[in-house]
Amino acid sequence: VMSTDAFTAPGPLEPFAQLRYGREIVHAEGQALIELAQQLDDTFCSAVELLFRCTGNVIVSGMGKAGLIGQKISATLASTGTRSHFLHPAEAFHGDLGRIHQNDVALILSQSGETEEVCRLLPSLTEFGTPIIAITARTDSTLGQASQVTLALGSLDEVCSLGLAPSTTTTAMLALGDALALVVSRRRDFGAEDFARFHPGGSLGRKLSKVEQCMRPLHQCRLARADQSVREVLTTCARPGRRTGAIMLVNEDGCLQGIFTDSDLARLFEEHRESQLDQPICRVMTQQPVTIAVGSKLRPALDLLANRKISELPVVDEAHRPAGMIDLTDVASILPAPESEAETPQPPTIDSEPSPTIPFPGQTT
Repeated sequence: VMSTDAFTAPGPLEPFAQLRYGREIVHAEGQALIELAQQLDDTFCSAVELLFRCTGNVIVSGMGKAGLIGQKISATLASTGTRSHFLHPAEAFHGDLGRIHQNDVALILSQSGETEEVCRLLPSLTEFGTPIIAITARTDSTLGQASQVTLALGSLDEVCSLGLAPSTTTTAMLALGDALALVVSRRRDFGAEDFARFHPGGSLGRKLSKVEQCMRPLHQCRLARADQSVREVLTTCARPGRRTGAIMLVNEDGCLQGIFTDSDLARLFEEHRESQLDQPICRVMTQQPVTIAVGSKLRPALDLLANRKISELPVVDEAHRPAGMIDLTDVASILPAPESEAETPQPPTIDSEPSPTIPFPGQTT
């Protein structure tokens, strides 16, 4: 139990007291989650089964802070393979009841189980034949009694100094909602490819996507025959827009034979080998370059770019014909650190003062 007596007096807290109070809050909420985990029983499995067998949508609802937690739970359900949307209980009586159907399941959050807007919603759900899963403090509350499955949080003390602001209760609701969503997702065999389908944006989605979704298509790449001269290749391979830094070179069958990069061109001039500009480019190209196959995940391609320290990665089909190019400039923001750098320990910071050690409640220094 938090000893908040020292923090109830008005006025600012000293930094040491702020840090200690903050740690006590996190520790108390964490302890509440541990106790919640220990009390889960077959009722949780019943809720999972109801969600898993839902052929419609999971309608999540709640008022105030519980409603905000409900919106996050609904988003987690939707992103992990369970169709879901949030229904504001007050808006339900102004037309949004039309969102609810008999094959849906309602997941309703209310710590007291007596929230007015939530209780007004219950008769309509019963009329529609929509089963209800409740996350609430008591099974004997109005919400608890109207539900097919009630996940009781029990008596929880809010961690604010007044014991009023929803904090411990909303943390418990969020954790329990995550548990439901992720266990149901596990039952659906929801895998990385499914996750990528629902998360195409951002660095996470791009890492889980396939190379053809991020590569430059062939019509945007520079392509030439390996038997052409360097000068001929350079003068005939112009492309509009931002070009890749490499030219893919193919044989008479259209199969990739090598690549010639801007760095290769610069090296010819640096080494005063300008005479080779009129010789076949196959003599100065990089033969058997590193490639990746069409249909591969982007993550291995990123690893190749980082660990081989290359800027262009040709994408080839089953016949080893070019299909596109992964260009470093297009994926730099999600590129992993090279293995050598990732494994290098960071040097300790010197000339810095150590942070004061502040014990958790119940610990001694």
